[in-house]
Amino acid sequence: MIRTLSWAYLAVAYAFVFLPVAVLVAFSFQDGRLPVPPFKGVTLDWYAKVLGNDDLTAALLNSLLVAVVSSLVALILGFLAAHALARVRLPGSALMRGVLIAPMTVSYLIVALGLLNLFNLTGLRLSLLTAGIGHVVVNLPLCFAITYAAMGDHQRSAERAARDLGAPEWKVVTLISAPMLAVPLAAAFFLSVTFSWDEFIIAFLLTRFDVTLPVEIWSMLKSGLSPATNAVGSLVFLVSVTLVILLELTVFRKRP
Repeated sequence: MIRTLSWAYLAVAYAFVFLPVAVLVAFSFQDGRLPVPPFKGVTLDWYAKVLGNDDLTAALLNSLLVAVVSSLVALILGFLAAHALARVRLPGSALMRGVLIAPMTVSYLIVALGLLNLFNLTGLRLSLLTAGIGHVVVNLPLCFAITYAAMGDHQRSAERAARDLGAPEWKVVTLISAPMLAVPLAAAFFLSVTFSWDEFIIAFLLTRFDVTLPVEIWSMLKSGLSPATNAVGSLVFLVSVTLVILLELTVFRKRP
């Protein structure tokens, strides 16, 4: 009885999470102008229309650029901060860790509004650069938290041994510390890319002419739902799932 209830609960949970996505994907193949029942047939015309749209293609490339570059910057800064606070005893280090993690508890809307005011004061023009800065701000705490949690005594011992053998500090960090943290660093990077890839609020407020894919999708939705918007959503979901699968196969895969 308990086993049956457990399977039933699992089925309901999966249906609750994936049923909207399944409906989205199904009606992206709708052979009609409206993505509503009844289902009139299967066609790939909407995907061809989406992939042939220059604005969507440009927005897709912008999203990939912002996601990869901002995640890489956030990873480097988060790793260096974690290494410093884990290896060096500083006055107020607990407070420093709290300040670094604090953006994780703040709404993206608040972060975006604060950065928007800052950029207006400094005269920095809204662009993909400003959106990337916003994504670094929200992803850096994630990279820091994952890296800091993964640092242990065995890495400290290896670093001490390298210093005793005459290695300079930059070699200790790049050739000892970073390779020993390859798995958590890769996990932090892939998660940052995933979060940045489909982030909307920061990208919407901190871009103007060159926009990311979520902002372009929002512009399409202003004219109403269509199978084309469902096709775009399906492609975004496909990319996100692909990143998660790659993360699972390359990082979280158990090794004998």
